[in-house]
Amino acid sequence: MFRLFKNTSLLLFLVLTFGHGQTQTEWAPPDNIKSVQFQTNISTVVFPVVQLGEIMTLSFDDLNADEADYYYRIKYYNSDWSPTTLFQNEYMDGFDNLRIANYTTSFNTLQKYTHYRLQIPNQAVQLKVSGNYMIEIYSADEELVFSRKFCLYEPSATVQAAVYRPQNMERFNTHQSLHFSITPKNLFFTNPNENIKVVLLQNEQWDTAISNIKPQYFSGTTLDYRYEAPTQFEGGNEYLFFDTKDLRVTTPNIQFTNRANLFETYLKTDPVRGLSDYTYAPDINGNFEIRNIMRPGDSHMQADYSLVHFGLAYPYELNPDEAIYIYGAFNQFQLNELNQMVYNPSLEIYEGVLLLKQGFYNYKYVFKQGDRVDKNLLSGTHAQTENNYLILVYYRAIGALNDALVGVGKINSFELQN
Repeated sequence: MFRLFKNTSLLLFLVLTFGHGQTQTEWAPPDNIKSVQFQTNISTVVFPVVQLGEIMTLSFDDLNADEADYYYRIKYYNSDWSPTTLFQNEYMDGFDNLRIANYTTSFNTLQKYTHYRLQIPNQAVQLKVSGNYMIEIYSADEELVFSRKFCLYEPSATVQAAVYRPQNMERFNTHQSLHFSITPKNLFFTNPNENIKVVLLQNEQWDTAISNIKPQYFSGTTLDYRYEAPTQFEGGNEYLFFDTKDLRVTTPNIQFTNRANLFETYLKTDPVRGLSDYTYAPDINGNFEIRNIMRPGDSHMQADYSLVHFGLAYPYELNPDEAIYIYGAFNQFQLNELNQMVYNPSLEIYEGVLLLKQGFYNYKYVFKQGDRVDKNLLSGTHAQTENNYLILVYYRAIGALNDALVGVGKINSFELQN
């Protein structure tokens, strides 16, 4: 069930890496790993934040379809994703480096794949403390395949929040500002200016997280955060979408479909929305949901894959240090060669092709220049845009060695206030 490291060079790399206290980021999967998702008892989520003891499920597909062995390891981190000083037995009961035993090969699909599912906690692993965790998936050769963040919380504080338009008129139509308060329930915050850490997330994405926010006011035991600029996010725009639950038919956003060696889905060419007025369109904030009505049964094993063709009407060839990417939770919002678009001068559009499992997908186009990524240059940014916000409240008690996640606030900007 569990293994020791045989690759001493990998072990040395990990020791050196985690010994220097840098912030840990997620490791993107290789080309053969697709449809990585977390499911909670409520819904499919990009980034799971569940109460300590609740069950969540990680699932993914391996397009090699050879029923390979994959192993998982779970690590604990501080609120800023720096390595913890806790020993493993202080945050976890169970063994490390366990094999994922729940897997099934796809049935009646053109694209063969092996579907893997892992529940946490399970009989072999129980997590003991709240806070930040990373699950790492390794191959049988002890190579890191991919990793994903998740959080466990304990309901020791309540969070009240609201989303406002900024008072600064230059940002009144483009940004959203979070105001919130934190009230402890069954604990006392000692020296909250130093021991309380707050992280704000828009649509469950860590690359734009806001942190290092100090309480602005104290009202009894309640901490108030009613800043203007420090808690602002660009509103962005509603995500574009398509639905491939039936690969034999077209939908309003699909121009036509084709069946060759694999199914092919051609989307309608999207316009650049950067200078357009805001139009409300319900979305799932960049996420995707696997679903299939072509065949009865479990969509996780009987949904097929299709080559989805994207087109963006942008009639200018970019400079060598610039690029446009298709952006969404389908690859955990990563930017790489697979989702980079290529200019077609004959049609004056940027084109891209992604291999995606049947389902409902949100996506948008983002612009990168050098190391800078602008998520909203091509799609526009509006204060009216519907966004989900997470407020994560960490507390390190005096003498403690970990940042406990003691409160979670959730608010949607659909309730925007002026």
